[in-house]
Amino acid sequence: MEQWNRIRQRVLRDGVSIRQIQRETGLHHTTIKKILACSSPPEFACGRREKPKLGAYVDRIAAILQAEKNENIPQKQRHTAKRIFERLREEGYTGGYTQVKEAVRELRRTSQEVFMPLRHDPGEAQVDFGHALVKFQGKLTKVAFFVMALPHSDAIYVRAYPRECTETFQDGHAQAFAFFEGVPRRISYDNAKTSISQILGAHARKLTDGFLQLQSHYLFAEHFCRIFRPNEKGVVESMVKFIRLNFFVPVPEVDSWQELNWMLGRHCLEDLERRVRGKGGTKKEMLCEDQAAFLPLPASPFDACRKASTTADRLSLVRFDANDYSVPVHYAHHTVVVKGYPDKVLICRHDAVIAEHARLWGKEEVAYDPSHYLELLERKPGALDYAQPLAEWELPECFHWLRGRLEEQGRVQGIKEYIQVLRLLEKHPLHRVTHAIEKALKLRHCSRDIVAQYLYPDELPVVPTFILDGYEHLQGIHVDAPDLCAYADLLGGLN
Repeated sequence: MEQWNRIRQRVLRDGVSIRQIQRETGLHHTTIKKILACSSPPEFACGRREKPKLGAYVDRIAAILQAEKNENIPQKQRHTAKRIFERLREEGYTGGYTQVKEAVRELRRTSQEVFMPLRHDPGEAQVDFGHALVKFQGKLTKVAFFVMALPHSDAIYVRAYPRECTETFQDGHAQAFAFFEGVPRRISYDNAKTSISQILGAHARKLTDGFLQLQSHYLFAEHFCRIFRPNEKGVVESMVKFIRLNFFVPVPEVDSWQELNWMLGRHCLEDLERRVRGKGGTKKEMLCEDQAAFLPLPASPFDACRKASTTADRLSLVRFDANDYSVPVHYAHHTVVVKGYPDKVLICRHDAVIAEHARLWGKEEVAYDPSHYLELLERKPGALDYAQPLAEWELPECFHWLRGRLEEQGRVQGIKEYIQVLRLLEKHPLHRVTHAIEKALKLRHCSRDIVAQYLYPDELPVVPTFILDGYEHLQGIHVDAPDLCAYADLLGGLN
């Protein structure tokens, strides 16, 4: 363009001859005339080259590619250009591979789907789960993270869980609603099993009980994407990628789920200060418009758990989600209700909680509470050293000293009395029983009753004072003091 501009200026403005320009530049006079005729070089145009050998097979290639799209064949199992070339050769194609490869690339490029830009009103949300790696106490672990995005303000909420299931799906919603201080009026989902039990048509769905319980509590409207159309909730789809690349890079190193979720919550708050292209303000400012359109939070919190009715077996174990949890032995062979939360498991009987355990997320694991088996151990003292629930029970050293002292005082009876001391843990916390044992060990003789005595407070109980307020009619009544001589005479008569 620089040479083009200089030639035009010298000829058309300064009056230099075309012959002089030819001598200086070495250009043909025809070329110089073209330069003088146009203010800028003409665009390069390449004529379409005919491909006689491939021409008859272009429609065949297009049919193969379209059939794969119509049948929703997985991307990893679709035809490559090389495989199409091999099939065409079997059908009589005599051309080269390069022409086939270029034709496949062009057809795939021009057949890509075109999407309609959507309007996102305030008060709407989109939900999805993503997966990432986290280092828990030095060990790499794959986690699932729940994401709720508000397309209008672009605000997000993230919370990590061991896996995607009904209780984590429900808890993620409850935590997100609390974070946003309101309930979106309409929420878009994909067709995950946590919310859909059956697909009845393009838009008809049979919802799971867990989803219906959540919706009945918060009263939001649902929208489910069509099959293989995640673009209908494209905001949260892109947010999942954004969160993985920004919140989980580098790989977080934490000691607990509480620490991980605290870190993710801090990232969500910091992200509210960011301004997104095309928005009128920061995410925090736009969130106010979303909150104005939200439904109010219910007065009572949602119980985000999965419930299951089952029966405790003869080992006083209850099975839930492929893992076993212990209950007190007197509930063996009884029907109970298990409530599984993301962080704990509650076992109930007649509306009373009879056992609580930390949630196990593995398979075929067992969670024992040793105190649940002490009642049975008192009836079977010989199992003290062989009981599985007590195998990993770490007690303070004073318990072992107490057992030795009691066995010295009486072998069999000492073991039984030691088990009676352990049963004090059913009603008293470990630190108080430990303190009582340490005091009892200072005495020459130890027993269960002495340990139990030290569990009571050192100070004397306060004796209530009888007050006649409201009973003024009793003020005139006089009660004589007892005559203790009559008691002395009685004692003398017994002698």
